[in-house]
Amino acid sequence: MMKVTISDIAKAANVAKSTVSKVLNDSPKISQETKHKVREIMKQMNYTPSSIATGLARQSSYNIGLLVDMSKESEFLNQFFYNIIGGIESVIAPLKYELTISNVQHSSPEGHFLNRLVFSKRVDGIIANNSVLTEALSEELNRLEFPYISIGEIIAPGSWVDFDNEAGGSMLTEHLVEQGYSKIAFIGGQQQEKIYTHRLGGYLRALQQTDLTVHQKWIINCKADEHDSYHAALELLQREERPDSVVCMNSYVAFGVLQAAKALGIDVPSELGIAAFDEYPLSRYTTPPLTSLNIDTFKLGVSSGQLLMERIRSNDMPHKHSLLEPELIPRESTMRIKFSGGTS
Repeated sequence: MMKVTISDIAKAANVAKSTVSKVLNDSPKISQETKHKVREIMKQMNYTPSSIATGLARQSSYNIGLLVDMSKESEFLNQFFYNIIGGIESVIAPLKYELTISNVQHSSPEGHFLNRLVFSKRVDGIIANNSVLTEALSEELNRLEFPYISIGEIIAPGSWVDFDNEAGGSMLTEHLVEQGYSKIAFIGGQQQEKIYTHRLGGYLRALQQTDLTVHQKWIINCKADEHDSYHAALELLQREERPDSVVCMNSYVAFGVLQAAKALGIDVPSELGIAAFDEYPLSRYTTPPLTSLNIDTFKLGVSSGQLLMERIRSNDMPHKHSLLEPELIPRESTMRIKFSGGTS
């Protein structure tokens, strides 16, 4: 089969070869309409720019790009982000690679990370959160045969690493059942979030496996912070039929639930068990300390670094998906068994 050239694309799109070159370089002189038309034809004809394909095959910059959306402070102003960097560094540094942290938010087309990092061959591969790697971007990187790893599951064919959030939802729920709780609620998260869907899915699966009733009215969607969860829990815990325990979307939600229980004079853990996703930052410091699920983000960085290095060495290998197992850390907020038989 003949290799598709720029001339073939130009002919099919009914434009000049120079226009195709400008589209490849994302020139601002070309209209969005023309860019879209030419890119669609490239996709249909399975065209890979030879300069990129051969350049990537031959050259190495010994740099890895970590894409960050600097408009979302929550993505980089937290412990998780630095743990992930540490994990990636521990893999790539011994292989003489440098890590370049790059902002995806750029107003000009020239500033787009594809131009800054990929087409300019400044990096050999990219690691990015799944909120940054949209389906369109993943497909474009696939088309360019450029190595990348997503932190978090993605829809497009690609390699990704994530924590098994569904297993985590089951682990927290099963732990509550083992501690003698049977009316288990779930608080926090929004329905359109994939992470919420998985965590809730594990909770529902564990309830079904232990033959406990799923009460839809005990599944509360709210912003996963202490303020909204406090008000949600306050309302839930004053209902006539109220739960005896809660699985929380994260430790901020759990903190809000703890405050609501305190305000209502409900004892934790004898009257209410509280278990949460995410060990950081509050779990061990609350009163009582929270049972939580530790998501080892350093390990997430290590895993994404290893997968990317494999792809750089052999980019034609099949895409891999790596699900890491979370770790349950039981603490006083659910430890009802040791309280039974004692003074109430």
